[in-house]
Amino acid sequence: MIEFPDSIFKAYDVRGIYGEDYDDEFAYLFGRGLARYLNCRNAVVGRDMRVSSPQLSREVMRGLMDEGSNVTDIGMVSTDGLYFAVGKFGHDCGVMVTASHNPPQYNGFKVCKTEAVPLSGDEGLGDIRDMIRKDLGSPSGGGKLTKKDYSSAYSDHVLSFIDKKKIKPFKIVIDAGNGMAGLTTPDVFRELPCEVTPLYFDLDGSFPNHPASPIEPENIVDLQEKVKETGADLGAAFDGDADRVFLIDENAKPLGGDMLTAIVAKSLLAKEPGATILYNLICSKTVPETITKHGGKALRTRVGHALIKPLMKKHNAVFGGEHSGHFYFRNNWFADSGLIACLVCLELLSEENKKLSKVVGEIDLYVRSGEINSTVEDIPSKLKQIQEHYSSGQVDTLDGVTIDFGDWWFNVRPSNTEPLIRLNLEANSRELLESKLPEVLKVIREG
Repeated sequence: MIEFPDSIFKAYDVRGIYGEDYDDEFAYLFGRGLARYLNCRNAVVGRDMRVSSPQLSREVMRGLMDEGSNVTDIGMVSTDGLYFAVGKFGHDCGVMVTASHNPPQYNGFKVCKTEAVPLSGDEGLGDIRDMIRKDLGSPSGGGKLTKKDYSSAYSDHVLSFIDKKKIKPFKIVIDAGNGMAGLTTPDVFRELPCEVTPLYFDLDGSFPNHPASPIEPENIVDLQEKVKETGADLGAAFDGDADRVFLIDENAKPLGGDMLTAIVAKSLLAKEPGATILYNLICSKTVPETITKHGGKALRTRVGHALIKPLMKKHNAVFGGEHSGHFYFRNNWFADSGLIACLVCLELLSEENKKLSKVVGEIDLYVRSGEINSTVEDIPSKLKQIQEHYSSGQVDTLDGVTIDFGDWWFNVRPSNTEPLIRLNLEANSRELLESKLPEVLKVIREG
């Protein structure tokens, strides 16, 4: 029986250190288990630029074929490009070999079924884990391999979300972080009048310049400097598998994922008045206020794509956004795409003929702490204590504990993988934020 730690099966994917947590045999058996679990007969497999991705891709494809699944190998692609391939061309399932923003030694699999619906720890991945641990028996075989290039169709698809003729000749700096955006963005921006300054477009899974995790402030320093140096209108930083994006304005000030959520929502509501838009509960109050102001229906959700995508389908939501840089579109099979979000933002800036800082300044009236992690041994007891300590506020427990006092609010929720509590706090003023933040942290860390 093959040995591997349960910890590599995460809430939304399978991920660990290649050669230490799992090996080629695991990848092969994962392919077999996936094909059997989904009864998949028509799979598509893509991969990122990590050093181990070609080998892992071969093994997972071999496993799929040994269970009778015909496999289309689309080579190196972004994760949203893989979702596109599944949705557009009718594949039964898709596997993206990637570890997203993690360090070079990591790798893994993001998996979806027909219509780009993701598998998760709660639905599918755990079953496949259990199947692998048992004897899968002899493979049936019979699957065939073909290779295709969907890159042109993917570029046409993401561009279909905007009117190319409206886009002004912006100066943009794009930091690909040596990840897949270095492959996917050039074809798209060739169709637009923008002047792009590329940063770290060479595909290199060793990430020689900085980790491909733009949510961390230290990883966008080079982008900020280049925006200042070139006098660019904005900058865009993608993560390793290029499904997430973070923007910085012309002054090199970073935008949170919630601000881009609000901007995209504003743009899409002009095209589809009254539409439903989802946002997770970590997002600023700016997001529901912007949605409501522009005639939309704002629906608050828990954090995580495996939760948001089904809710979007249920409510036929045109769009959903998360603070973490994931942006979901109904016309993208409810899957996420940072590149589409970036393009929609450019269209809105073009239509309003305003700087990005001006657009954000008109809607963002609050100050935020950002996400702050604290190590806590007994998380359930701590959450209960926090709820009791702040019982005079408006309390809800949709995802962790959220307490709202009107002029300031905060959410605390546990990490999925570590003994951590994550705090996000927002206030109406800098003074209020600086007063309340240490108070809440004291309750978390000492109380």
